[in-house]
Amino acid sequence: MFGVRFVCIGILAAVMLGGLSGGAVWAEAAEAPAAKPVVTIEADRIGEPISRYIYGQFIEHLGRCIYGGIWAEMLEDRKFYYPVPAEGPIWKEHKGAGVLIASPWQVIGPKDAVKMVRDDSYVGEHTPEIELPGDGRPCGIFQDKLGLVKGKEYAGRIVIAAVVEALPIEVSLVWGKGKNERDTVTIAKGITRSYLPRPFALDFKSGGTTDNGVLEIVGRGKGTFKIGTVSLMPADNINGMRADTLKLLGELNSPVYRWPGGNFVSGYDWRDGIGDRDRRPPRKNPAWTGVEHNDFGLDEFVAFCREVGAEPLIVVNSGFGDDHSAAEEVEYANGSTDTPMGKWRAANGHREPYNVRWWGIGNEMYGKWQLGYMSLEHYVQKHNLFANTMRKVDPSIKLVAVGDTGNWSRGMLRNCADYMDLISEHFYRGEKESVIEHVWQTVDAIRSRVEAHHSYREKIESLKGKDIRIALDEWNYWHRPYVYEYGELGCRYTLKDALGIATGLHEMIRNSDMIFMANYAQTVNVIGCIKTTKTEAGFATTGLALKLYRRQFGTLPVEVTGKVEPLDVAAAWATNRRALTVAIVNPTVHEYEIAMDLKGARLTGTGRVWQIAGSDPMAYNEPGKEPKVVIEEKPLGGISNELSAPPLSICLYELPAR
Repeated sequence: MFGVRFVCIGILAAVMLGGLSGGAVWAEAAEAPAAKPVVTIEADRIGEPISRYIYGQFIEHLGRCIYGGIWAEMLEDRKFYYPVPAEGPIWKEHKGAGVLIASPWQVIGPKDAVKMVRDDSYVGEHTPEIELPGDGRPCGIFQDKLGLVKGKEYAGRIVIAAVVEALPIEVSLVWGKGKNERDTVTIAKGITRSYLPRPFALDFKSGGTTDNGVLEIVGRGKGTFKIGTVSLMPADNINGMRADTLKLLGELNSPVYRWPGGNFVSGYDWRDGIGDRDRRPPRKNPAWTGVEHNDFGLDEFVAFCREVGAEPLIVVNSGFGDDHSAAEEVEYANGSTDTPMGKWRAANGHREPYNVRWWGIGNEMYGKWQLGYMSLEHYVQKHNLFANTMRKVDPSIKLVAVGDTGNWSRGMLRNCADYMDLISEHFYRGEKESVIEHVWQTVDAIRSRVEAHHSYREKIESLKGKDIRIALDEWNYWHRPYVYEYGELGCRYTLKDALGIATGLHEMIRNSDMIFMANYAQTVNVIGCIKTTKTEAGFATTGLALKLYRRQFGTLPVEVTGKVEPLDVAAAWATNRRALTVAIVNPTVHEYEIAMDLKGARLTGTGRVWQIAGSDPMAYNEPGKEPKVVIEEKPLGGISNELSAPPLSICLYELPAR
């Protein structure tokens, strides 16, 4: 365990005596330094290499994380889960976001012209059928509130069945109220009474920028037509994913993504997300609000990971699910085409096995909020059954077990040590008014879990000779106010959150012998480090910290000592041992000059520094607007053993050394 982080004795005493409010305590602690702090870096005392997996991410089917964040689909309820038209309110506010509770599709023409038919439904329980008045007036449905950008092209598809007299069908993208402020695709032939195997392509170009664009689907003839499903995406989508979001995810460069949950997984049937996307059934999200469209399933997740250069970590359903289904999911991902599931994968266009190495068995099965939760006594049996059955399909897979510091983790390690490779731990922290107190929450949360697991290794006989490390596969700040545009649980992150994420990484680095993986939750929107609107994407402050350390911090941690409170310092060699990286988090409003006592190495060049800093701890970024918090790179003027830490900053130094 390498690194340094000290807490002022005066602070602790004041808190214990209760003589000062929290804000007063931390303000007192943040007085300007009386003397220059000295940090000693023992460059020849190298710890366990830092696992690249600590920079992992976690995506879940929640809010606008996948749909509206990663996935490029612009339409709500494109498969008509809800009846058209809605009989009451369409949206309701839930946890700071607008949540769809009824059909967003509205009627053009007589309201009773649209009915939902169950016979010959294309997907799901019912399909809208439109009866045309026959007098040439347009009749059909539309959806508004679409984000459009002038000059941008959009691509889609529609599945229609109709009597010949109903033709032509017109599908229009509308960006204004004028007669010419629309682009229309006319389908005049090729439609039959039954749905054709292939949908009709839709290609549009927007002539304006608006947050209230409209997609209209109308007929002007006689008889009826049915709409099986419809889709609309920006034409620059990459395999169905938003190009702007993928660009930022590429910069984040996470090595592993955990999916699909989270609470969601315990009610999820992975088979619903396989096959023709237009035929996959829409469902009620089993854990959260809204509709699960099943457009983003296992195949899409693997494609996503390949696109961003990451490994997949797939969590199987050990809540309402069973071991047989989990084993079939492993076979679908990794089996040869000689196996039933491998053959199904090949039929879906993916002949070669995915070779998914990382698998999680369940999520938070200790909690009453979790579908299918159960006692530890019962769950250890279920976990071991899942592990055995899954390993029979592919003995090479690595398994992450459900952990929770205390009785649950102890029980899992006692009874399941032979059936896991890593054990998960989760934590979230709320907001503290004091910046220092807020920032150090992540350090305390990680340290307490590491210390607990060290004690387990000493006391649990079944761990002898084993190296079962922690997968901190959910961790983050989680606080209000929620931001409507980011969807359900849409947290806004500030500079002080970024400082806390950096100190959390420091604590993982200091405990590289115990923390093997960490998955920041939930990447996009929700409580994620990237935020999107309908047409823009940008890094939240926490994303900047994750991006900076992933790209620039070293991989071989070295011992750091010294009295530098209330700062937090970590250091590591670059992989090639030609540069030393030193990171400093300063959660105070004062600038610090730190004297570095470097032992076991010498500086050989001028180096450079990257900074995330600001004067306002509550500063935040918004997608589509000039960021208030950024990463700045600066060259250093010359060889020096003095390091500066501006107020409210993260400073990551790269110092050429031998």
